[in-house]
Amino acid sequence: MVDPVRRVSARLQAIPESATLAITAKAKQLKAAGEPVIGFGAGEPDFPTPDYIVDAAQQAAADPANHKYTPAAGLPELRQAIADKTLRDSGVTVDASQIIVTNGGKQAVYNTFAALTDPGDEILLPAPYWTTYPESIKLAGGIAVDVFAGAEADYKVTVEQLEAARTEHTKALVLVSPSNPTGAVYTLEETQAIGQWALEHGIWVITDEIYEHLTYDDAEFTSILKAVPELANQTVILNGVAKTYAMTGWRVGWMIGPADVVKAASTLQSHATSNVNNVAQKAALAAISGPLDVVQEMRGAFDDRRKTMVKMLNDIEGFHCPTPKGAFYAYVDVTRALGKDVASRRVDTSTELAQVILEEAQVAVVPGEAFGKTGYLRLSYALGLDDLIEGVSRIQTLINGRP
Repeated sequence: MVDPVRRVSARLQAIPESATLAITAKAKQLKAAGEPVIGFGAGEPDFPTPDYIVDAAQQAAADPANHKYTPAAGLPELRQAIADKTLRDSGVTVDASQIIVTNGGKQAVYNTFAALTDPGDEILLPAPYWTTYPESIKLAGGIAVDVFAGAEADYKVTVEQLEAARTEHTKALVLVSPSNPTGAVYTLEETQAIGQWALEHGIWVITDEIYEHLTYDDAEFTSILKAVPELANQTVILNGVAKTYAMTGWRVGWMIGPADVVKAASTLQSHATSNVNNVAQKAALAAISGPLDVVQEMRGAFDDRRKTMVKMLNDIEGFHCPTPKGAFYAYVDVTRALGKDVASRRVDTSTELAQVILEEAQVAVVPGEAFGKTGYLRLSYALGLDDLIEGVSRIQTLINGRP
């Protein structure tokens, strides 16, 4: 007889569901039931994928060559286009052989930790962090070591903090700029300092650059390999088309790294999923080879929404929202709103606050616990401006008693 306690592996039982996807699913469920829920959960552009990309996919679907298996590491022409795009956008020269095309950015994340991490290895993880990083580290047998930076530091860690967290077991650092969930963007000088520190101590850098084109005001994206080229043999770059080109559902990402790491990850992928959907790869090829005009149009819309959201959030009692310089998220410090009654219900954690906001205002936000620490809320401004204003107005009314 099967032991009911051990039907599912302890390894997977320890992995929680993605909080952002769970919040989004709950919002969609309520909307389907006729509730006027507004969701700020998922980091998903509300724009359709640009026409020229869809046209390329339609043509690819009609080509029998795309109906067969292709190399597990990706179509050669797409890998070369990614290399060209990396030089164009990041100023970093890589060879196509250093690139693996993955089933979305999440597979690139998992492949990387699986390729680099042995049991007991410590991975420095600046917090607040994207929900998937610690779980992928855990699945690979590693230990995520949180290094927290709050709103007063614009959610950016310092070399001094990283050095304080470093031990003899430290294998790698995760660096995300622009950041999900905070929208923080590290300056060139900050990136150089962190890169030099990693180089000095022989620490791998896993840099997620998927929001590279979404920066605002005076912020500029800097790839750590552009800032410190000497890190090339101990750095893995993660990226994809999801955010830049409104292609979240197409599931095409990639990882770039040294030959031995890429070979190990490619072997893993050959057993896990084999090649990425060929039609989606052809669509990604059209995306990254095409002009950036449509990307700049979307960025302009996000910028308008960003300014509106931040102003409205900072008008809520007990809320403090630093102005994000990248991505499409506002990360709100709500610590001063906790320990009080909201709609006659005491809220002591950001999870409890998010629950009250959903139930009383019919607005879905993601609590800070999903990103490493209570006392914060993440709201995506990738939704339409009218819904954004309505949603934040409801929160204002709930907390302030007025819009």
